[in-house]
Amino acid sequence: MTTTAGIDTGVGPMLRGWREQRRISQLELALRADSSARHISFIETGRSRPSQEMILRLAEHLEVPVRERNALLLAAGYAPQYAETALDDPSMGALREGMERLLRGYEPFPALIVDGTYTVLAANRGIAMLAEGVPERLLAPPLNAMRLTLHPQGLAPRIRNLRQWRGHLLEQMERQIALLRSDTLRELYEEVAAHPVPDAVDDDTPDHTVVPFALPMRIEHRGTVLSFISTIATFNTPMDVTVSELAIETFLPADPETFAYLQSLTP
Repeated sequence: MTTTAGIDTGVGPMLRGWREQRRISQLELALRADSSARHISFIETGRSRPSQEMILRLAEHLEVPVRERNALLLAAGYAPQYAETALDDPSMGALREGMERLLRGYEPFPALIVDGTYTVLAANRGIAMLAEGVPERLLAPPLNAMRLTLHPQGLAPRIRNLRQWRGHLLEQMERQIALLRSDTLRELYEEVAAHPVPDAVDDDTPDHTVVPFALPMRIEHRGTVLSFISTIATFNTPMDVTVSELAIETFLPADPETFAYLQSLTP
């Protein structure tokens, strides 16, 4: 993933940027990190060079993404702390097998795994079912979940509450851009946000099956409207950049009709 570089890339200004983004005062950060506001101020202004341990401690309390923690360490003259291992590396075998079992076990309900730029790394047959009829060029690797969903020739024309679901996805991307400061994500956002909403989208039809606790995606499949609640899982305390950016998204049937329909497709 390409990250956006700031004008001043010193570790002090970078830490200050993260602190301000989190809306935490120097004093509050100092209390959390068992330091002093004076020391935090000296670090941010460049009057004091933080140790590797201090950078990692501050990054932890500021909830800095793993990739950006490496950037902080490099800016201070230290070696990166976290490896970035390709998912197809032999050392990732157990992780890949575990995720593939999870996807298979979730069938017939849709589930997929994406990286930090929404590139689809793996998907089950439930996703393939939803993507029926989508042009091959949109399904060719590297398949991108946002492009697949929001492209006018992708899933968008079949999503019955597209304006709502589109707004949810764009807000999700905006939060990711603010967190990861990624040029790649910003370019993707500008691309998919520019797609027009098809005129035929039936956004305003009352839906009495909508559950009150979460926004469903209502999508048509072979003339039947299915309703799904999306959940996203990430890995806790990742020690690798690649793993830190993986997300497992599952689509849970939001009503009995969707559950029964999907069960009827199971061989």
